[in-house]
Amino acid sequence: MKLHRLNRTSTNDSSFTIAHDEYPFFLKVWHHHPELELVLILKSTGTLFIGDGIINFKENDVVLIGEDIPHIWLNDEVYFNEDSELSSEAIAIHFNKYFLGEIFLNMFEMKRILQMINHSGQGIKFFDVKKELIEDIVSLKSVDPFTRIINFIKILHKLSNSKSENLVSSGYIKTFNKTENRTLDKAYEFIFNNFNQPITSIDVANAVKMNNSSFSRFFKRMHRKTFTAYLNELRIGFACKLLIENKQNITSICYECGYNNISNFNRQFRKIKEMSPTQYVKIHSN
Repeated sequence: MKLHRLNRTSTNDSSFTIAHDEYPFFLKVWHHHPELELVLILKSTGTLFIGDGIINFKENDVVLIGEDIPHIWLNDEVYFNEDSELSSEAIAIHFNKYFLGEIFLNMFEMKRILQMINHSGQGIKFFDVKKELIEDIVSLKSVDPFTRIINFIKILHKLSNSKSENLVSSGYIKTFNKTENRTLDKAYEFIFNNFNQPITSIDVANAVKMNNSSFSRFFKRMHRKTFTAYLNELRIGFACKLLIENKQNITSICYECGYNNISNFNRQFRKIKEMSPTQYVKIHSN
């Protein structure tokens, strides 16, 4: 899964771009771009890999992705069946941080929007987005240019006052921005492709052409945690997605996430989530 740098620059004399995309499934491209991206999922389910984070996505989810943060929207397996009649639909708005000018964004009245934009480097998922706000996003493309930019500012303002959570660790942002040779990013690419397989640090070290000892020191120094700790967090995050979907039993999920025995899976789950998988299911089924 090679990392692609995409060009989302506006080409129609507009300060930001709006794309209303509909496909059988989202394109499987691990990519980043210098523009911020506000995404509204209109129809689809799957997994969002963003930086070192992993979450499930569904209809009406709204996510803000910061500048140059690698990400991929990966649909559930059912979307790739030959006889599938499912489709994936989303609105994606791409804009530069100072699309209205630096002076305007630094005005007192724009304080909360600027804070939100500055935090978007860790990815932001918004909660309890009201139906009216979703309708505002959908209608952006159908209004005149002046109304469009006014309405977009209003949308950003409403989002900046919404409940939200960050999706990417601060440690990832620091290392991704500092690693000019992208060795760490190549490691992430390999891990995202193989995290549900029985991989070790040796496998990743080979993928980035380093010896295991050097890679382990490098990963811990740059990521502030060991490779094993990071891999377990990624696997358990994926397990949480599968548990919420409630399509498989816990034992099946254990193996699908890359663990080879249920005891280790339960131990790692409790360590990271401070509860058992069964307790996690009960909490999220209410």
